[in-house]
Amino acid sequence: MKLNRRLFTALAASTLAIGLAGPSAAADLAAIESAGTIKIGMLVDFPPFGIQDASGKPDGYDADVAKALAESLGVQAQIVPVTGPNRIPYLLSGQVDVLVASLGITEERAQKVDFSTPYAGISIAVYGATGTDVTEPADLAGQTIAVARASTQDTGVTEVAPEGTEIRRFDDDASAVQALLSGQVSLIGLSNVVFLQVDKVAAGKFDKKFDLSSQVQGIAVAPGSDALLEKVNAFVQTARTDGTLDEIHQKWLGEPLPDFVKSAE
Repeated sequence: MKLNRRLFTALAASTLAIGLAGPSAAADLAAIESAGTIKIGMLVDFPPFGIQDASGKPDGYDADVAKALAESLGVQAQIVPVTGPNRIPYLLSGQVDVLVASLGITEERAQKVDFSTPYAGISIAVYGATGTDVTEPADLAGQTIAVARASTQDTGVTEVAPEGTEIRRFDDDASAVQALLSGQVSLIGLSNVVFLQVDKVAAGKFDKKFDLSSQVQGIAVAPGSDALLEKVNAFVQTARTDGTLDEIHQKWLGEPLPDFVKSAE
């Protein structure tokens, strides 16, 4: 029985997308240095970590880190736009040498790729109107708080909210934020990345009340890329101690690199 060409193409693409296209392609540091270019996979749809500038070129936190990494290796950065679903397959198939793509370090992902020490992180916290007296979970009693349904912040708020807290669940962050801005709720569970956008449209009206959780992000290489990983780790260590990452974090998120990133290994 013959497969038609369209079905075969779809099946091949599906196989690649789930990372079953064969053994991973380890990056060769010597080849990268010889070529004078390192291919770096990066999201361009996750502000402020990955965006496109006015001319359509990759920009943002990860772009600055990618360029600094390439400079430390003495090569040029060739930034390759990737998506959330295809970033790991791109790395494992050798289409990129390394990922600087807002990739959270998890046990599941660490079974597929090798991570550097953390270079960034995202925190989840409770935010509310400036001046609202909420500093710990117990203070949520009697308050109304918005979260995106089934999100990390939904889980975090649900775990710590005392009896008497009204949790309103919305379909996404945008809807939850709108509820906060319109006064339907007094508090919100949100990532620091999304709150940065809120503060741009309602500067000074809201602030952080307390943290819920955090996740660190690492630069990823394909398994077997030991020489490259050693160089990447050396870069991250230097960038964490000489102020490079603090400067980039301040530029894009308005605050120094968080302590939970600096202390993570």
